[in-house]
Order: sequence, then structure tokens, then C-alpha cells
Amino acid sequence: MVMIMAVAAEIDFVHTGRGTLAGKYLRMFWQPVYVAAELKSGYAVPIRIMGEDFTLYRGESGAAYVVDFRCAHRGTQLSVGWVEQDCLRCFYHGWKYDGTGQCVEQPAEGESFAQKIKIRSCPTQEFLGLIFAYFGDGAAPPFPRYPELEEEGEIDVGTYIRHCNYFGTLENGIDQAHVPFTHAKSNFTKFGLNWDIPKITAVETDYGIAMYGTRKDGKARVNHYLMPNILYIKGSPESSSEGWREAFAWRVPVDDVSHRSFNIALIHVTGDGARRLRERQRRQEEIIAQLPSANEMAARALAGKISVHDIEERPDLVNIQDHVAQEGQGAIPDREAERLGRSDVAIILLRQIWQRELTALAQEKPLKHWQRPEKLIATSGV
Repeated sequence: MVMIMAVAAEIDFVHTGRGTLAGKYLRMFWQPVYVAAELKSGYAVPIRIMGEDFTLYRGESGAAYVVDFRCAHRGTQLSVGWVEQDCLRCFYHGWKYDGTGQCVEQPAEGESFAQKIKIRSCPTQEFLGLIFAYFGDGAAPPFPRYPELEEEGEIDVGTYIRHCNYFGTLENGIDQAHVPFTHAKSNFTKFGLNWDIPKITAVETDYGIAMYGTRKDGKARVNHYLMPNILYIKGSPESSSEGWREAFAWRVPVDDVSHRSFNIALIHVTGDGARRLRERQRRQEEIIAQLPSANEMAARALAGKISVHDIEERPDLVNIQDHVAQEGQGAIPDREAERLGRSDVAIILLRQIWQRELTALAQEKPLKHWQRPEKLIATSGV
């Protein structure tokens, strides 16, 4: 254990800005950046990913583009400009860029000048309600498919921000031992996921880590972690009329002290069940809109202004509980002060894999080629 912690201090998988090892590694994979339904055609928004600022816009054709944050002319923020067809015109002096970042028009300049100007752009891909982008060097790898999400059922897409380093949420996702305590008062209890403390085991796979939480009756909850930053779990129904959820979550750094989780779930429900699901979700959204946000509630609990145990049942209660547990470790946890035990085997394995891969990256040695089977099987353990 001492050896593991010593290596963790040397290999930095926390900082992800451009030029860092972890940042370079994460940029080798497609990352989600926005909920597709929240970006209308003809609009542009600023986004921040791994400490870098970009402009995301949707052209009039419906295609989404990611280009540099600022205009190459005088550095004005491009997201305040105009979308024209599938180009973006700067608010300041009207320089216009296409989706590749090529400047195509400069109203106050000679025609040949625009050809010499090109800003950074990143490949994009839309998939099941999320917009993904590739921020790495060179050509983008093929976009991965997730067949577990492409079966019959209802797709649910969402996102939230958490004010701590992304790696804490990666570790939380593979930590089944926290559930009986952190989520003792939640829907997890209602659907039988908290009945005892599991024995945790974990193995490295061709795609990442398979995690097993075996209860006293021998039943095991199996979750999957896909490198570099994806959790796949089989989620419990939120009502007796709904099916189980195939849930994927990408934990994407905003910067070193905050990250955004992008979530896609396939709910196994059709017909009248699907209509009831959408109605329940609509009612939940109305309830949440009238309440203090999950982030605000977590901040109050951490400041001692309220007790997390006294928070009444609400649709985002589990998220509040995770906010409190992870932000309570500090924006960037002091891992050298930790005392890990047997229940932390999945977390230890996760850190070992990251240490190995980042060491290979630093030494310009071959990295593991992660590849997944045609379909993963997660189990709830109930």
C-alpha cells in the first residue's frame, strides 16, 4: 500500500490542462461537451474543457462545431458573434470563420488576407443527445459506439457540475462501499441496493475495470469502468412501472477544481410505460425548478448551515449526497494523507492503471489499446 501511495505522489493524474500528462491522455479520447437539445441552430456558446476555453456553435444546417475561444484579429470572445449558415462571424470587426476554423471573410481587409488566417477547430460528433468533441493532436480516432444505449427504450440525457476534481467522481463511481452510508436515505434503499455492506473485488479488463460488490446472500452488483473516464452501471427503476436503466456517465474536467458529468441512460420501457415515465420526469423537473439547486444544498451542508441528514426527499437527493461526500474531500484531495483499506481495491487498481499509462506516455512507450466487447453486462445485485 505504501508503494502505491508513493507512486501516486509522483504521477499526477489530477491536473488536466494542456501540457499535463493526464490532460494529454484524456485528449486522446472523444469527450462530451454539451447536451445537444440545449444548443439551438444559429446559436453559439462558450465552453471550458480541461482548463481550455472554446466556442461551440450550431450552424443553420444543424451541424455542431467547436472552434477557438477568441477571434484571431483582436481577441474578442467569438461566442457573442453571429452564426451565418455554418460559419461564425466575430462581433467586433466581422471576421467570419467556417467550421474548420478557416477565416473566410474580413470586411475591412483585402481578400487575400483571410486565406492566411485559421484558428483552432476540433472534430465533433452527436450521439444520443450529447455533443462530443476530440481535443487531441492529429486525426481523431473512430467514434466509439455504445450498443447498450441503442436498444429499444427511452433515452434520458442530463448533466451536472460538481465543484471538485474529476478524479474524485471517477473513484466514487467504482466505490460500492459508500452506498449503504452516503445514500442510506435515498431511492437506493427503496429498491434494495443498501441492504448490507458488500465485499469489493475488481479486475482489470480489456476496456478498463470490472467491479464486483458481493453481498452476504452471494448476489453481486457488477459495474464497469471504461477508460479513461466513463462509468457504466445498471440503475434501479425509479418507479414500479419502469424498467431498469443502462446508465453511462462521462466525468469531464472543466478545470482542475471542477468537472461536469454527462449522463445518458436507456430506460427499458415502451408504450404506456414510456408516456408515464416522461410525465413523471416532467413533474420532477417542475419540483426541482422550485427548489434550491443541488449544488446550493451541498454547499449549505458543508458550511454547517443545514444537516445533510435533514434534507427531505427530492428527485436529486442522491446527487446532493455525492456532492457533499466528494466536495467534502476538498477540491483536490490530499491522497498522501489517506489510509486505504481492503474495500478500496477498485480505487487502488484505478490509480495503478492511470499511473502505468501516464508513465508510459511520459516515457513515450506504447499505451494499452483499450477495446470493449460487443456488449457489456452490468447487474444490479438485487
